[in-house]
Amino acid sequence: MPYLHRAPGPQAHPVPKDARTTHSSGQSFEQLRQECLQKGTLFEDADFPANNSSLFYSERPQVPFVWKRPGEIVKNPEFILGGATRTDICQGELGDCWLLAAIASLTLNQKALARVMPPDQTFGPGYAGIFHFQFWQHSEWLDVVIDDRLPTFRDRLVFLHSADHNEFWSALLEKAYAKLNGSYEALKGGSAIEAMEDFTGGVAETFLTKEAPENFYEILEKALSRGSLLGCSIDTRNAAESEARTPFGLIKGHAYTVTGIDQVNFRGQKIELIRVRNPWGQVEWNGSWSDSSPEWPSVGPAEQKRLCHAALDDGEFWMAFKDFKAHFDKVEICNLTPDALEEDAVHKWEVTVHQGSWVRGSTAGGCRNFLDTFWTNPQIKLSLTEGDEGQEECTFLVALMQKDRRKLKRFGADVLTIGYAIYQCPGKDQHLDKDFFRYHASQARSKTFINLREVSDRFKLPPGEYIVIPSTFEPHQEADFCLRIFSEKKAITRDLDGHVDIDLPEPPKPTPPGQETEEEQQFRALFERVAGEDMEVTAEELEYILNAVLQKKKNIKFKKLSLISCKNIISLMDTSCNGKLEFEEFKVFWDRLKQWINLFLQFDADRSGTMSSYELRTALRAAGFQLSSRLLQLVVLRYADEELQLGFDDFLNCLVRLENASRVFQAISAGNKEFIHLNINEFINLTMNI
Repeated sequence: MPYLHRAPGPQAHPVPKDARTTHSSGQSFEQLRQECLQKGTLFEDADFPANNSSLFYSERPQVPFVWKRPGEIVKNPEFILGGATRTDICQGELGDCWLLAAIASLTLNQKALARVMPPDQTFGPGYAGIFHFQFWQHSEWLDVVIDDRLPTFRDRLVFLHSADHNEFWSALLEKAYAKLNGSYEALKGGSAIEAMEDFTGGVAETFLTKEAPENFYEILEKALSRGSLLGCSIDTRNAAESEARTPFGLIKGHAYTVTGIDQVNFRGQKIELIRVRNPWGQVEWNGSWSDSSPEWPSVGPAEQKRLCHAALDDGEFWMAFKDFKAHFDKVEICNLTPDALEEDAVHKWEVTVHQGSWVRGSTAGGCRNFLDTFWTNPQIKLSLTEGDEGQEECTFLVALMQKDRRKLKRFGADVLTIGYAIYQCPGKDQHLDKDFFRYHASQARSKTFINLREVSDRFKLPPGEYIVIPSTFEPHQEADFCLRIFSEKKAITRDLDGHVDIDLPEPPKPTPPGQETEEEQQFRALFERVAGEDMEVTAEELEYILNAVLQKKKNIKFKKLSLISCKNIISLMDTSCNGKLEFEEFKVFWDRLKQWINLFLQFDADRSGTMSSYELRTALRAAGFQLSSRLLQLVVLRYADEELQLGFDDFLNCLVRLENASRVFQAISAGNKEFIHLNINEFINLTMNI
């Protein structure tokens, strides 16, 4: 299914106050809860039913799961017991350790936790079998409502659960996140940073421990103090290494949470320590400073208490920071603001958000390696107005996120390899063409193209105007995306593919009979023979005339023009509104048609009779049309074939309908200016009925 650009242009970054209701009934959590209380029933969520469709999409449960409410599992269920903490999170039979690592990190930031998990939810007074959680998705907060029926086997929760079997907040949070993504199975495999962003609306940064800066310890310390969410992992070289255990008790390809960082006095030295948690709730590091290591007896009881050291097999452990850097490969930090962790100052960031799409055949151009199509990608103009305080350059961060890939897994969608490039703007306010990229190098770009949900990097460039081009690595790959640009000083962004007015030339006057060319005289003879006494032709007769003439032209290869094209031509040129074409009207159209034939030939380089849909933007611009990305995507979907090619008849039909719609718009807007509230692109989209 195509992914269409739905909301062009920059949008204000939302303040997380009121999350959008997402239940299909249109009712809010409180409305649904009150309805259940009035009826004396427990809520049953038809949007995420208690059956296998909510569990898996590619397999069946290996054991018979039974959906039960917490009160059917234990006598006295509690939503939260003694506060929501990282020890409440134990992984079940689902490969979503990345999500659990993010939840554990979330518990360390009480303000962020209260945002995701609205307070005053309980199994006590007011209980109606309904709960709700809030997640950030592509620049807005969503309120996700669920019932509390959970999958069980032999009266035990199958998936995420708390160490205390009477506590259910973590299991319900997992269910809400599964609903957000379509199923429990959709949560298999991922990166903790993905869920961390969905819990906060923050922006991610990744550090490779082997390449980390010298002050890496201070960076992590500052991140935790600012409420950032931190995860870490060990890379795998192949699938066989996934979840393989190292001799030191660590799991490869597994998501861990960083839960603390501190120093300890040990034999007269300050030792840097870091605390890590395995979401399994067991299996821990067994090296130095592990739970039962010989280092701890040399640390006083007060110090051990301060560090919350306990020799429990709960999945959490301390380790020396130098060992952490040696054994872990990657640390992911989700910052609630883009403030650089190397700096002490906290800044107020300006944020703009662009929603867009890569659509096969029109805006899915791939990376710069594919020059012929790269220029067709969406282009966002970025104006950096002033340098940072006391600096000549501007600091900004670009975060590109592909949308809904996890939800679309059931339809075979994978996470695409994405990235972006930033170019100096040449000064013109229009979509840059292929030649620009042929002769100009980028000023900056994402560090790599990678198959992650989001790619983000920090840059410093002089004040000026730039073009940001988000893309997939390969061309023809479809996805919706969200592009966020954070800047320390005010920045202005604009979608170069947004709404643009079209300035069409007036149609040429007909040639007087005495000045007709030999070609026109031949047309008149053919026209008179076909038209008869009234000297007017119907669509069927026009179809015969045009095909008879065009088939004699040696320089253009095409199949016959269709009857629908001829009906559209008459609709465009018929000034008398009788559904027929007079000869003078035909002559005016023929002049226009010759221009369009020459235009088509420019883009049919191999004379195959077709042109690439990626060239359509330039061809239409040359014909007088500059379309928004959304309208261009619709045109390509309507006229291009499976090979992303347009024949001459498709090209002609497209041009005729565009010009017809444009002339109607100009006529209406000229006479009814106070009533026109659509721009030209919106009007064409409406009237072309594509």
